[in-house]
Amino acid sequence: MITITAIITVTPGAEALAEAELLKVAAHVRANEPETVDFFISRSRDNPCRFTTYERFTDVAAMDRHNGSEAVAVFFAAVSPHFDGPVILETCTELSAK
Repeated sequence: MITITAIITVTPGAEALAEAELLKVAAHVRANEPETVDFFISRSRDNPCRFTTYERFTDVAAMDRHNGSEAVAVFFAAVSPHFDGPVILETCTELSAK
């Protein structure tokens, strides 16, 4: 299993936009990406401008399809002007799951 953790911080005032656009990606994943096993979105309790996604893929090809999807491109087009610093991405091989 391949995983991605992404930490996305947006400028104050862009929280609702980021949340809405992330939820659109999640809806796309549910409807169109059976090989994306999980797609979680969280918002920091300490900083409402910081979001984290945790994504699980059956393999690298599934990850690449997700990352190359129109839904991801639309998210970045809408939200990237409001990023407060770089998106932090950590791509991993899963070692354990509940």
